[in-house]
Amino acid sequence: MTQQREFWTLLGYAIALGVFGGFASLAVLGVIKWGGRWYAASNPGWFGGAWWWVTGGAGLVVGLLRQLTRLPDEVPGLFEDLQAEQVEPMLVPGTMVVSMVSLIGGASVGPEKVLGTIGGGAGSWIARRKHLGQEDAQVSALAGTAGIFGGLFSSPLIVVTLILEVVRPGGRQFSKTLVANIAASSVSFGIYFAIAGAVFLGAYQVPRYSFADWQLLAGVPLGLFAAIVATLAAGFVALASRSFGRLNVSPIAKSTLGGAIFGIVGVALPLTMFSGGEQLSSVLRGAGSLGIDLCVAILIAKMLMYAVCQGSGFVGGPIFPSLFIGGTAGVIVHQAIPGVPLGLAFSCLLTAVLGSLAAAPLSMVLMAAFLTRGGPLQSAPVLITVVTTFLAVQGAKYFRTNRRQAPHAEAHEPRPRGFRGG
Repeated sequence: MTQQREFWTLLGYAIALGVFGGFASLAVLGVIKWGGRWYAASNPGWFGGAWWWVTGGAGLVVGLLRQLTRLPDEVPGLFEDLQAEQVEPMLVPGTMVVSMVSLIGGASVGPEKVLGTIGGGAGSWIARRKHLGQEDAQVSALAGTAGIFGGLFSSPLIVVTLILEVVRPGGRQFSKTLVANIAASSVSFGIYFAIAGAVFLGAYQVPRYSFADWQLLAGVPLGLFAAIVATLAAGFVALASRSFGRLNVSPIAKSTLGGAIFGIVGVALPLTMFSGGEQLSSVLRGAGSLGIDLCVAILIAKMLMYAVCQGSGFVGGPIFPSLFIGGTAGVIVHQAIPGVPLGLAFSCLLTAVLGSLAAAPLSMVLMAAFLTRGGPLQSAPVLITVVTTFLAVQGAKYFRTNRRQAPHAEAHEPRPRGFRGG
């Protein structure tokens, strides 16, 4: 493969996408951070927000922009784009504008969707302009995503592992994807780090704790608890989607209503606003002072507000809100059971909830280790927790599907000969 001209051409595109991704992530994240400065003076306690947040203005702008850019009602999610191995370039402008306004306006969504759309869209655009074959076009789209995520996650290792685990390319495409993603994410990380410095690694300073054998077993109940939290969050998303779908009003009215709702909740619980990246640091720092009742309220409200934002038309990713939900659940576990170290509960729950969305256990363990600077021994309970959560969620889906299909299968089962129904 390395003796073919097409390989080196593809590698050149990956490096170019890394350069583009590094500067693009700096620009997008810089604009989002600058635009969200209005939130900086909030109090993390009860009713610490300002009443002028309850305007629905962000929702109104989101609705208008969706109409102006003709963005479809259903926009593919981040993991859907990765599994499709392409991003439609025509959707990039609308997704970028609407998502950035959503993030600046305080919606409970993450920045990874807008960045993934920009990077993947650039890779797909290059593939079309250069008339690449299907395999190379898919590699180019994934390299574009890796290139822009190298700056966001400040770690090429996390980026490459996450994409490979989610996409699972086979054969020769695996080698091409591996090399292209390493090149793109490394170049992007180098540019981002040189200008802004690493902001993702060690983002959450958890208290150090000593490893003990019982913590391996503790990973199982922690994983089951994370599965309950993840299932509850998914239920809220489904409920909000149905509720907003049944409203006989215009899309602008739906997004305006959604903005007003998360504004009202934000006044009462300011830590539910925005993606949750910086807000989770406040929850962790206040683990001993916020109180378990406030943390439980924040956890439930964050899940509800993420669902409301998704259902009402705001555009964003699931990674950072899921990290906030998982990390807050870990703080609650420590508050309820002080014998479970805060570092253990926080690290395990932090990534287990996110791990329920994607079959990427190794990436989740790496993310937990990099975010909390945990040691190799401390990573073992995290892995058990992530795998337990994923298996519990998928197992529940399997049994629900079988129960729904069983009556249908019995109704179509051929009856024995000679049977006479009464």
